[in-house]
This record gives sequence, C-alpha cells and structure tokens, in this order.
Amino acid sequence: MAAMATAFSSCHYFGNKTIRVGTGRISTSVSTSNEWRCVVRQKQNKLAQNVGNRGVVTMAGTGTFFVGGNWKCNGTKDSISKLVSDLNSAKLEEDVDIVVAPPFVYIEQVKNSITVRIEIAAQNSWVGKGGAFTGEISVEQLKDIGCQWVILGHSERRHVIGENNQFIGKKAAYALSQGLKVIACIGEKLEEREAGKTFDVCYEQLKAFTEAMPSWDDVVIAYEPVWAIGTGKVATPDQAQEVHVAVREWLRKNVSSEVASKTRIIYGGSVNGSNCAELAKQEDIDGFLVGGASLKGAEFATICNSVTAKKVAA
Repeated sequence: MAAMATAFSSCHYFGNKTIRVGTGRISTSVSTSNEWRCVVRQKQNKLAQNVGNRGVVTMAGTGTFFVGGNWKCNGTKDSISKLVSDLNSAKLEEDVDIVVAPPFVYIEQVKNSITVRIEIAAQNSWVGKGGAFTGEISVEQLKDIGCQWVILGHSERRHVIGENNQFIGKKAAYALSQGLKVIACIGEKLEEREAGKTFDVCYEQLKAFTEAMPSWDDVVIAYEPVWAIGTGKVATPDQAQEVHVAVREWLRKNVSSEVASKTRIIYGGSVNGSNCAELAKQEDIDGFLVGGASLKGAEFATICNSVTAKKVAA
C-alpha cells in the first residue's frame, strides 16, 4: 500500500503546564494513518479530561524514571573496573532506576563492585532450563550470580543472530517465570520506517510478547529504532514520542488500560549526554536504554540525571 506523510500538531495548556502531543511528521501507510488519527484524538481527549493519568509529572509504572546501560560486547577487566569506579563516584539523582548490562564474563565482577543502587542485567538468556545448549546462558545461572534483569529482543539479536518474534516472546516468558525482570526491546529498521511500517512492525513484536508472557509485571518496554542504534542518528523527540504513544495505545487496546498506564516505555538509539534532556521532556518517554554512551561513566551519569528535565517539563 502506498505510503503517505501525515502531520499532527497539538498543544494543550493546563495552568502552567504545556503538554505537546504528536508534533512533527511521520511516514505511515494509509491504513496506519487512519489508526494514528484515532490514537491522537483519544490521547488528546484523555489529556483534556484528566492530565494526571499520564502527565509528565506522574510518570508511568512505579513513577520512577528508568535508565539502562547496555555495554554489549565491550570492555576488559581493567576498563570495566574504571567504569564501575566512575559510576560509584558519580552523583546520581535519587528518583531514577538504573541498570547496567555487562558482558556475561564480567557480570560477577560488576555485581561485586558496583554500588547497590545500580542493578545488574544480562544481555540475553536461554529460552528454557539449561542443559546441552552450547554457548547459551540459562536464567537460573544468571539468577545464581545476582542478575535482576535481562535484555531480550534487542535488534542485534533479531537481525544479526536471527531470533524471531515468537522465540523472543518465549524467552521473555521463561525469564519472568523464574523471577528475572525483562527489558523487552522493539523497533523498526530504516526500510520499514520509510515504507510506513513502523507501527505495524512494533505491534507484531508486542503481540509476540503478549501472547507468550503471562503478565506485564516486571517488564519495561524499550523502543529502539534500528536505524538509530550505533549510527549517530537519533529519532527526534517528536518521532520517539509518537511511537511511544502508539505503543501505549496498543497496550490499552490489546492488554488492559492498567498495563498501558503502568508499563514504562523507554527510548534507545544513539542516546547521549547532549540529546537526553530534550528526549526526557516527552511525556511518554519514561527513560532510556543506552548503548555506547553507557561506556563513559560521566556521560551515563548525565543521562541518568536527565530525569531533572522531566521534572522541569512538568
């Protein structure tokens, strides 16, 4: 179906608060465009009726900003010791949940040396109980060394390793069943965005998680447009906000209003110390999943502290 560009711009004023909804342009298919109009209208009506339900000041879920650092396949014992030392000495805002995901071989080193206020994530886990699965890491093993979180569905696992939606959903379900919390990643490739398939791709990925998982408790959604990961490109605040609104609306329609309201939706894709504040000001951006910038202690601390921009926006 031919793609077309649609633009929406709306600004609502509540006392001294200004909340922007759907500003900017996004390329969508004709069918998705019609659905998006409904999403925007519904969002505007909800804000007009009760700004507190999803206003910037209330946040989502626990009411706590969430920042994850994905260290990927980077680091040595010495460089990671230095990074941990920098994080331990950084002045971090209190009202932010912080998680870091070291390479598997350094998880225990980080767990034993990092401040207790920063939790530990794994970058992957196996779909079931351990056994004869060469090269894999089981949820039970991750729990045994103190991991609290696992990142699943990252684009590099999807598009480099070849994991599909259903397999990722099953991995998430098993991790949750064993008490490991999940950062569930979704996002479109550049050609999918240009073809107007951004929402369709994200919805299919969300559907696979929903069909497999018994609950959305202990799940954070990370929207990471593939074209913005490690490229230096970043979605504009408006582009990111538009997708986050659509994801939340999908949860409302297909799971429940409670899950839509409580689930934190964070943004990833070339987030750094320079752009984090403007992104954080968006109402439905509840935090970040950070790649390269999380390897620099001072810059990662700046991103964690961008929660202050959220407070200013409120």
